[in-house]
Amino acid sequence: MLRLRAICPFSWRVFKFRPFSCEPLISQMNKCTDEEQVFDLIEKNKAILSEKQVEYAFNILWQFRKRKTNLLKYVECIRDHPQFLTLHNLTTSKMKFMNDGTLVNVLYITQRFAIEACDPLVEALVAEAWRRLERFDINVLSKFSSCLAHQHLYFSPLMGKIADIVKRNLDTIQDLRSLSVLMVNISSLISQHFQEQLVSKTEQLFDTIDSSQVDVAKRIVQFLRNIKCSYYPLLEKCNEMFLRNVNHLDLESISKILCLYNSLQFHSFGFIIIAKKRLTEMIPLFDHPASFVKLFVALGPMAGPEEKKQLKSAILLMSDELTSQQALQVLGAMEEMESRSSRLIEKIASVLLKHLDNYKPVELLKITRGLVFLHFHRKELFVKLRELLLSYLKTSVIPSEISILVCAISMLPSPHLDEVGISQIEAVSPHCDLSDLNGLATSVLRWIQSDHMYLDSTTVKQLKLLQRLDHYGHQRLQKCNNLNLLCQELKSLKGDWFAESLLEETVATLHRLMDEINYINVAGIASFVSRTNYLSTSLLDKIASVVVQQIEKIHPFAISAIILPFSTLNYDPSQRDKFFGTCIQYLHSYLSILDPLMLVFLGFSLATLEYFPEDLLKTIFNIKFLAKMDSQLEFVCSSLNTRVQFRLMELNRAVCLECPEYQIPWFHDRFCQQQYSKDIGSMNGAQQEIYKMLTEILGGINCVKTSVLTPYYHKIDFECILDKRKKPLPYGSHFRTSGILPEVHRESNTQIVGLSLPPGAERIALEFLDSKAFCRNIPHLKGKSATKKRHLEILGYRVIQIPHFEWNSMALSTKGARIDYLRDRVFGESKS
Repeated sequence: MLRLRAICPFSWRVFKFRPFSCEPLISQMNKCTDEEQVFDLIEKNKAILSEKQVEYAFNILWQFRKRKTNLLKYVECIRDHPQFLTLHNLTTSKMKFMNDGTLVNVLYITQRFAIEACDPLVEALVAEAWRRLERFDINVLSKFSSCLAHQHLYFSPLMGKIADIVKRNLDTIQDLRSLSVLMVNISSLISQHFQEQLVSKTEQLFDTIDSSQVDVAKRIVQFLRNIKCSYYPLLEKCNEMFLRNVNHLDLESISKILCLYNSLQFHSFGFIIIAKKRLTEMIPLFDHPASFVKLFVALGPMAGPEEKKQLKSAILLMSDELTSQQALQVLGAMEEMESRSSRLIEKIASVLLKHLDNYKPVELLKITRGLVFLHFHRKELFVKLRELLLSYLKTSVIPSEISILVCAISMLPSPHLDEVGISQIEAVSPHCDLSDLNGLATSVLRWIQSDHMYLDSTTVKQLKLLQRLDHYGHQRLQKCNNLNLLCQELKSLKGDWFAESLLEETVATLHRLMDEINYINVAGIASFVSRTNYLSTSLLDKIASVVVQQIEKIHPFAISAIILPFSTLNYDPSQRDKFFGTCIQYLHSYLSILDPLMLVFLGFSLATLEYFPEDLLKTIFNIKFLAKMDSQLEFVCSSLNTRVQFRLMELNRAVCLECPEYQIPWFHDRFCQQQYSKDIGSMNGAQQEIYKMLTEILGGINCVKTSVLTPYYHKIDFECILDKRKKPLPYGSHFRTSGILPEVHRESNTQIVGLSLPPGAERIALEFLDSKAFCRNIPHLKGKSATKKRHLEILGYRVIQIPHFEWNSMALSTKGARIDYLRDRVFGESKS
């Protein structure tokens, strides 16, 4: 024994004072009822505490934290306790002996006690973890990535190393819970190919998790949001899990899920309906601003009138207690709710003004946009906003931030920008992506329109700036060699500047990269074409070809977006029957699960293209379907609600006129009467000129009717009747109109107009078609105008369409030429 002590003196010293088992001390910690008892044990046993007991002390303190209502106060109490420093020092000395799981767990809990990243202990724990990184198992690695995320180290080399480890070991990872944590934390660093691999792996592993693991599903949706990927198969699986567990979801979870869905533009009305019910039940439960603001933001946009009244009253009472972020969240929700409560707007604006210096540029943009939308007019706030935005603009060097600041300034009552602002835009414009360039150019155009009060030299500078932005936009497009990256930049592009300056170049770039169109990006390309109204037959033929070849890989939710440009632009692809037939056949088995609003839009698009699949129409024109659609319309904004109802009416009209054999009734009389009773029609300059010339040609105002509503409520500019000898027939005095108010044609909605005419007579509809009726790049009639012509012909009209480019051409530059043109169109042999 003595010999052994002589050989290993160090080991003997270490183990002499350490108990043979750590169980007694851990058992004592388990019996502690508060943090003071734990700290007493640490003080008494600090000389013999092992690394495992140090970890256990942290765990016990963490468990106590979870039970506290005032978390901030508890964290401060623990952090400032004298014995916490003892625990801090013990951790530093025991760090080397800790196993991997203990090391990372201690780091995780230390951070939750608000120990700053620059603290020597946190730095030492992170450094030690970095040294061991390659040997971490998946669970430890995921927890360590969360520790780095807590320090906002999303772009750090260390997080990059973790991403590399995940990529190398992806095939062997089988734990989706840990993988989902890693996916969220590394999402800012990974390539598109790696993103696709992670999505595929997640899909493979999804069925291995328990149906109650809602947190895993939330992280998957968050990952998809982070990478801006609305991958429907995974979203649907996660949504099903949320629906199964909705009774166990708290306010925090429901709020987060709704926010993620909104970002991904994923609409689950099943979840919204249940979430609304759950959130409404919570209204009386929360009286603290932090919780109630979350409830207000989540429930407000989808609440009914009574719930909205309750929410507004409650938030008004606690408005003085709101923090800067809570006030910003309430403003955003009010914008979504389209709230016009002046008292609440004033209160929230006062809170915003108090905290205005603390907001970041992107938050100032949200404030500006929200206040402008809500028609807030207090000058004091806008003056302060402008000062702040300009001060940020002078120091910022980040292109996206400068674009945000400039956009916000352009929305203010006095949007004029000084020399410094213009210089900042010039400096960053070479480094901007298409989205930022579009934002900057749109803002500059606003200044030019509002700067007529300033000197001409200011406008000249702004025009030169606009030219520079044009140049860099073209340059970026010409250098682009990745279609998927281009699609990301094109997603949000709209406005006059893009359409006038970059659209041609963008289409040329899409042509150059056309071979990269596949099942993943085809819906995005189709959506872009729909928004731009630019007819490229080769691009649309390519879209149709990809769909025909890869239809099984395309999610049914995407089919409506793919068909839309063909409908909007009135274009039949070279594989017309195969393309539409493939789409319709593919959707057949999904009709019962597709969203009703989407089905209405899809049905309308197909009807515009003269496709009327019976199973789709019987699904839509069904009492249960229409009731479900009505319930969903309660949850959408007023503009979308109106749009859906119009599309349903137009689809109903098309089916009644073009497919009477389906015996689907016309049920939109009341809706149309309500809509058109609000419409005080007035003629534009060209229509007034045409009207005067028609009265001259036809023999007086009693031979021309204006703003006519036909059976099924098509509105036409002018109507006249010619007898069999091509002589105009006068209307009775009760039909005479002033050319200002629309006149409803009171004939039966099921009667074909031509049947009531004298033998051989014809009813003529004349329509002036402005630029909106044609594709942007060529004089090709768009879908809605072509459909209207078709319907009017079914109703017995001879339709004369007068395109704006013909009426305003040099050939018709004189009154005589225009009268001859109209006379030839009305009385000539040619039929339009």
